[in-house]
Amino acid sequence: MNNKVVLAYSGGLDTTYCAVYLQKVKGLEIHALTVNTGGFSDKEIEQIASRAKSLGVASFECVDVTKEYYDSCIKYLIFGNVLKNATYPLSVSAERMVQAIAVAEHVKKTGASYVAHGSTGAGNDQVRFDMVFQSMLPGVEIITPIRDLRLSREEEITFLKDNGVEMNAEKAKYSINKGLWGTSVGGKETLTSKSSATPCRPSNICRPSHSLMAWEGISMSAIPSLASKAG
Repeated sequence: MNNKVVLAYSGGLDTTYCAVYLQKVKGLEIHALTVNTGGFSDKEIEQIASRAKSLGVASFECVDVTKEYYDSCIKYLIFGNVLKNATYPLSVSAERMVQAIAVAEHVKKTGASYVAHGSTGAGNDQVRFDMVFQSMLPGVEIITPIRDLRLSREEEITFLKDNGVEMNAEKAKYSINKGLWGTSVGGKETLTSKSSATPCRPSNICRPSHSLMAWEGISMSAIPSLASKAG
């Protein structure tokens, strides 16, 4: 075995923690991979790359799987009018599988002995990543620091600060996932039903700069009518 680990890296709090922890505590060589499913602009990708390099990763790559994501998944969700509880688009769950496959392919490319992701133990992302990795990467060890150490976001921020990495504490309170099919925001208010979310108007909600639906002759404005016909 070697000391290479491919880290599914988004540039957010959880994966930033993983990058620092895996280097300084585990002594591993980090190969960070960002998988763009249509939610990142060119400028954002540059910022993510710059941050990864500032953390001392051995390599950073960004792969754009937007077209594959649409062709293999999104168009079927549109055609089938697939909504969880007839309300919620399956945006995050759908893209995680595509992202996990891309990460697994990068592990094969680099020959890494380890693969890591920043999922917590609270949701289903951990299952999606682990299932793909176990299927595609037999013999490769999966490392999940946030889940295994049961860390709070406050503990992650403190660890990073102690290791010379500053995070915007206010912004880091929330986990924002942007992709072609939607944007989701998670934070302390969403962990339980005891409190309500703080009213806000996010300024960085993903609005795709080009419509992949056009490849199938579909415009974004046509989606509601398609959904009603499918229903």
